[in-house]
Amino acid sequence: MKIIIPDDYQDMVDRLECFALIRGHDVVRYRAPARDLGELAERLRDADVVVAIRERVEFSRALLERLPRLKLIALVGRNARTIDFPACTELGIAVATGASNSPVAPAELALALMLASRRNVAVEAERMRRREWPSTLSHRLRGSTLGIFGLGAIGELVAQGGRGLGMEVLVWGQKSSLEKAAAAGYARAASKAALFERSDVLSLHVRLTPQTRGIVGADDLDRMKSTSLIVNTARAELIAPGALLAALRKGRPGYAAVDVYEHEPVLDHPFLSMPNVLCTPHLGWAEWENFELYFREAFEQIVAYEQGRALRLANPQVRVRPQS
Repeated sequence: MKIIIPDDYQDMVDRLECFALIRGHDVVRYRAPARDLGELAERLRDADVVVAIRERVEFSRALLERLPRLKLIALVGRNARTIDFPACTELGIAVATGASNSPVAPAELALALMLASRRNVAVEAERMRRREWPSTLSHRLRGSTLGIFGLGAIGELVAQGGRGLGMEVLVWGQKSSLEKAAAAGYARAASKAALFERSDVLSLHVRLTPQTRGIVGADDLDRMKSTSLIVNTARAELIAPGALLAALRKGRPGYAAVDVYEHEPVLDHPFLSMPNVLCTPHLGWAEWENFELYFREAFEQIVAYEQGRALRLANPQVRVRPQS
């Protein structure tokens, strides 16, 4: 089978142990994203199977209709907002999904960003690389308030890490989050406004849905302290468009650490030139153990498809195109 893997940003999928599952096939990988729909369609035109690495490629109807050989999209991960599932079903393209969703790696990155930003690690490390004297004072975490917006699986791990660092954990979110907070002995904010007002560090861990899109608005950010930090390793769309940039320029909050963006990969963004913003390129899930787990599940689905076994389908009603 012709298997194509677009947008392998780390250029390392073939170095995973689980790659052995598909090594015997005709596998083509691309590291850099296609420049436009035409180039993407040309890259994927001969694919029997495409491995979709999370949400890096938008599988729109316009693209799918230009891929006459495509029979299976093997999704790395469990969910993708960038796949037109009705179009896949109509065109006879099965979408096989992963089963796992580990919170460990993104929680670790949220904590790393929190520490690096508050203690000016990136700024001073870069100054030292340039042989310059240190020139900042940082903020300690112990004794400060860590706000957790959404105490789900990731938020729980971040809260545990904050408590371990001696921070006061303050939680706001849905009823389930507040109940978990009470059980864990964390403080519960009286309101969303109170969470933003009281937090020295505020970490977002809300799932993106139509209801939560833009749930953090300009008024929320304006309530934050001039010394506070907001950390977003969840989804950029949780914050109203342009609101964080405008708030940082006004100085409330004073700092941000960001791993997610409206359009990725990011090669140019206003945040990149702001000394009070620490940016990472969506690394929350990108570590060896996670990649071995998620890619193995995707490759196992390809093997199952090849052998005619049942798949874990996001569109179970699909009638898959016959193999050529």
